[in-house]
Amino acid sequence: MTIKPLADRVVLKPTEAEEKTASGIILAAASQEKPQIAEVVAVGPGEYGEDGKLRPMNIKVGDKVIASKYSGTEVKADGVEYTIVRQSDILAIVE
Repeated sequence: MTIKPLADRVVLKPTEAEEKTASGIILAAASQEKPQIAEVVAVGPGEYGEDGKLRPMNIKVGDKVIASKYSGTEVKADGVEYTIVRQSDILAIVE
């Protein structure tokens, strides 16, 4: 199944949660934080402004991004979890 976002929405695939701390302590699954860095897997066409012109997206497929922690809608497709967010919920591109 393919997820094709509409308007200014972006489909994100979260990166794997850290299993160790920087000092080498192994974390239990329950204490691992939800990862904030995700990979962009699909991007909508953009949103139309009040002038009727399409505003292009600043994000592209393959970008690694940081999104707001509790934003978006979580969906599961083909056994993989994705988060669908608006472009405005993306805080930064990780380079």
